[in-house]
Amino acid sequence: MQANNIQEKILTFVFWFSAFIIVGILLTIIFYIMYRGFSAIDLNFILQAPRHAGREGGISTTIVGTVYLTLVSLIIAVPLGVGAAIYLEEYASRKSKFAYLVNLTAETLAGVPSIVFGLFGFVFFVIFLQMGWSMLSGGMTMAIMILPTITRTSQEAILSVPHDYRENSLAVGASKWQTIHRIVLPSAVPGIVTGIILSIGRTVGETAALILTAGSSLGMPLNLMEPARTMSVHLYILAMEGISMERAFGTAFLIIILIVIINYMANLSLRKLSQAKS
Repeated sequence: MQANNIQEKILTFVFWFSAFIIVGILLTIIFYIMYRGFSAIDLNFILQAPRHAGREGGISTTIVGTVYLTLVSLIIAVPLGVGAAIYLEEYASRKSKFAYLVNLTAETLAGVPSIVFGLFGFVFFVIFLQMGWSMLSGGMTMAIMILPTITRTSQEAILSVPHDYRENSLAVGASKWQTIHRIVLPSAVPGIVTGIILSIGRTVGETAALILTAGSSLGMPLNLMEPARTMSVHLYILAMEGISMERAFGTAFLIIILIVIINYMANLSLRKLSQAKS
């Protein structure tokens, strides 16, 4: 018994130590970026457009480009991903070869490096479809990248809904679609929103694929067919070309703030949805 207690204490210490290491690494990175980038942050940095390749001015156009590209990718990917998840979990037979192919495709796409998506988007959207470097090309490429994440998380969310909910709804005369629309999907919303949040994080932080498809123009994008530069691409160019490390850290600081705001709003909405359902 004493040996088991010692072993349990050792394992507990290892688990706690591992957790502290992970949290410590995250906090170290965040505080270092905040320390290096805070001096570059002011109202002009946020509201002004970049000038002289980013050496002067702010990053207002890159913020707009990031928001636009994220919205375009979500508008395309969310209906497709959630629709595919509904088909796979509610309509497709477990023995369906097509359903197996869709699942296999989603799992394969999830492991493809982003640069491969970028090359595909460059060849297909930019050159073959003659969209050029534009927000539409970048948004469609990012939609393909985040589609597996939204599909898989939506599947898991739908699977987590108790089967009794479906049986009770069908027993009172509701159709299959009414059951899905009014019972299954509202119950699966928290899991679906989680997948969307993960997708937003990947879109905001993506660099390689967007350089090849959306371009790196510092101008204000006025429509979907114009090129745009996101904050992550701007950060990469500032750092790798040695233009301004101070402004690169300032941009990284704002990216972190943006992600924190997105996560806070998502968690707030999830709490309100949970309270509404209860």
